[in-house]
Parts: sequence; C-alpha cells; structure tokens
Amino acid sequence: MKNTMEYKGYIGSVEFSEEDGVFFGKVMGIRALISYEGTNAKELVEDFHGSVDDYLVLCAEEGVEPEKAYKGSFNIRISPELHKQAVVCALSQQITLNRLVENALQKYVMSVT
Repeated sequence: MKNTMEYKGYIGSVEFSEEDGVFFGKVMGIRALISYEGTNAKELVEDFHGSVDDYLVLCAEEGVEPEKAYKGSFNIRISPELHKQAVVCALSQQITLNRLVENALQKYVMSVT
C-alpha cells in the first residue's frame, strides 16, 4: 500500500482519520497549503486533482508561477571527511561530485523501493 499519490507533478499524502471516518491529505514539498479529503478512495483522488487544478488556476489568475516541489537540487550537510572522500572518489572515476551523489542516491532508492 502506498501513502502518496501524484497528479501534474505534485505529490499528495494519504491519511485516514478513524475518528472522523474520512481520508485526507495535503500536497507535500511546497509552502502553499493544498489540502483535500474524501469519504472513500475515489472521492479523495477526485478532491486531490480538483485542489491541484484550483491551485494552478489561482496562480494563473494572479500571474504567479506555481511552486514546484522538486526542482532537482538540494543542499546536504555531511562531515568534512566524508566530503573529502566523496570528492576523491568522484575524481578517481572522472565524474563530478554531483554525478557521484546522484548515482549513489539512485542506487539506494532503487534498492529500497
């Protein structure tokens, strides 16, 4: 079972409130609050899609660029020693540090999914 869904490049969470008997979620990775709910899976997906569409329409009407959660760049903090080892490893393979990190992340993600 997956606890996320995707629509037009936006990733939404999927949660359930036993107390209220409703599924709910929000778009992850952006500052804007885009939330949705439904009493069953079909309603949840429909409200998720509608909420994303409403957000995109609102941005267009206001002349604002919609936020994108995953731009392809992020900062990480590691120890200076690991940083040095990674640079040496990348140089020995004649690749950039970015390529080394991308390759390592890709291998890790593929091994756990």
